[in-house]
Amino acid sequence: MTISDSESTQESIMVGRMSIRYLIDGTATGGMGVFELIVPPNSNVPPPHSHTGNEECAYVLEGTLRYSVDGVERDLRAGEWMFTPRGSVHQFSNPHSESARALIVLTPDIGAQYFRDVASIVNAGGPPDRAKLLGLMSKYGLVPAPQGAAAQQGAPADGPATPAPR
Repeated sequence: MTISDSESTQESIMVGRMSIRYLIDGTATGGMGVFELIVPPNSNVPPPHSHTGNEECAYVLEGTLRYSVDGVERDLRAGEWMFTPRGSVHQFSNPHSESARALIVLTPDIGAQYFRDVASIVNAGGPPDRAKLLGLMSKYGLVPAPQGAAAQQGAPADGPATPAPR
């Protein structure tokens, strides 16, 4: 078992109003990454996208996070999760009245540096430079979905939203 109090687990990366705090940065080993994601109500969020080399799981800790995978959209509450297979179009949002807090697991991880790089573009002031963001996404294996693709996919997502045992 490894317990870490490294700098990356203490750092809160702000991307707009969203907060990302890495618990496990798997980029050093090519392994799993885990981070806490806090999404305030009505935050700007990433567009629908897929990962060429990563699987992702979102597990909600507090609040309600709207999450969609291949056109299947759910409002996930504390104890519920949704799995995103590699290559599946997914996105999240928070149209609700309170912040949502979730654990995100990526395997293999894209790493905290991706979010630092996104933050440097998004937080620069004014509208984010779309070309820079698209280039950055591509560098890390993220593929923006064609407009409307998430809703058109319609395939069921593996790992339906499942309540935690009580």
